[in-house]
Amino acid sequence: MGINVIVANKQGGISSCDIPFSADLEQFNRDYLTLTEKAAQECKSNFLEDCMIIGTSAMIQTELDCIVNQYTEKFSNPMVMWGKYRKGFFKTVLPVSFQFHHVQMDGGHAAKFLEQLQGEIQYCGKES
Repeated sequence: MGINVIVANKQGGISSCDIPFSADLEQFNRDYLTLTEKAAQECKSNFLEDCMIIGTSAMIQTELDCIVNQYTEKFSNPMVMWGKYRKGFFKTVLPVSFQFHHVQMDGGHAAKFLEQLQGEIQYCGKES
């Protein structure tokens, strides 16, 4: 399993970059930094053909509530997207948009994934 990120490359374009999953967060971070830097400098996309890939997209310059993305044969994997976080009076909120194809998972699986994601976000927030 891995995640896909979009990288702004040195020619002003974008490159797609797949990063293999690692339960070791430090290893994942090293892979992330190495592979995204390589994609940015070489202006080449990097795909992990033998992995289930979850797409991600961070559009931190805008607030969003959902993103609609059309599926194609190439990009039919689940996708998690987020925008700018919103500071409220008593809490900070990061809306996410999660889309998946029912061939890959059921709504219950999606809910469990989002519940685990929320747990990780809360856990990381307590460490800082």
